[in-house]
Amino acid sequence: MLFHLAQWLRSDFSALNVFRYPSFRILIAALTAMTITLVLFPWFIRKLRALSVGQVIREDLMEEHQKKRNTPTMGGLLILIALTISSLLWCDLTNMHVWIALLITLGYGAVGFVDDKAKLGARGSAGLSERGKLIGQFGVAGVGVALLVYGVGGFDTSLYLPFISTKNLTIALPALLYLPFAMFVIAGASNAVNFTDGLDGLAAGPIVLSAATLGLLAYASATVLSMPVSVGEQTVMANFDIAAYLRIPRLIGGAELAVFCAALAGATIGFLWYNVKPAQVFMGDVGALGIGGGLGAVAVMTKNEVLSGLILGLFVMEALSVIIQRYYFKMTKKRVFLMAPIHHHFEKSGWAETQVVVRFWIIALLFALAALASLKLR
Repeated sequence: MLFHLAQWLRSDFSALNVFRYPSFRILIAALTAMTITLVLFPWFIRKLRALSVGQVIREDLMEEHQKKRNTPTMGGLLILIALTISSLLWCDLTNMHVWIALLITLGYGAVGFVDDKAKLGARGSAGLSERGKLIGQFGVAGVGVALLVYGVGGFDTSLYLPFISTKNLTIALPALLYLPFAMFVIAGASNAVNFTDGLDGLAAGPIVLSAATLGLLAYASATVLSMPVSVGEQTVMANFDIAAYLRIPRLIGGAELAVFCAALAGATIGFLWYNVKPAQVFMGDVGALGIGGGLGAVAVMTKNEVLSGLILGLFVMEALSVIIQRYYFKMTKKRVFLMAPIHHHFEKSGWAETQVVVRFWIIALLFALAALASLKLR
């Protein structure tokens, strides 16, 4: 909204021209969202306590976790509010990608909210059934991806492969096959973030790294820089297409998704201030499912569906540990890990909670750097 107001007034106030540049709005969107969460979380935590919105802890977790029982949860609701406000203020609202990203993020947040509310309604309840949660997730993703494929003109349903030196090597998928694949990517990202959200600060740090990485890729997909080039004895201005140079899919208006990612990263940083050990608030399913869905949606829209396996590598690792543990136990009645998700395995192996969190942050950083390194190997 402020972006459009600035566009309307810039003929009278030349200083407002700065809002034309996505790089400026990326910075201010992150600062806006971070300020909202930093300032409002103390009040929000008090409200959650007054409403007795406390975390339900699994009975099989260690004694240290049992002490966290009744710590305020559903803090992710304020993250989503801050993300939405910042996006509406600083994004170009004529861009359909922004609206689809918000639709999927808030839709997944709604599924998480219902799940959280079900857990709080009956202490010890598992919340929504697995089937009910998946129906909600795939339903929201289906609407979002259908709007993307059939409502946004010229959307490419091909898959782009990272770490491939052959120029423009893709897997062409018809829309009817791409639709369920993209839905799976979004739902998978959402559940993977949810599995990771089990220790103080564990999920928030990698969320910031993943949002920053996707934001950088979104910005690169849409940006053409004007640079001075020497031609003989003269210097002329020439356009430098970052997407063409990096051999990544070009997305017109993709810079607005970078603004969205910056707002998500900023809101999560503000939350992390209150979520580090000892956590004063947890994000709950409303935050984990919503944020994971938003990250998956941006990965799909920027054509990083395959690369998202690296960008969200830590979350993928956590999800795979749950899947492996579940199905191996069904087949053999034995366990691969001491406990799943895998962060609990390392806790039971003797690592302190802060050791697990910081080391997993480092792993998430390595995954993000590996994803960015793929840009030079195409």
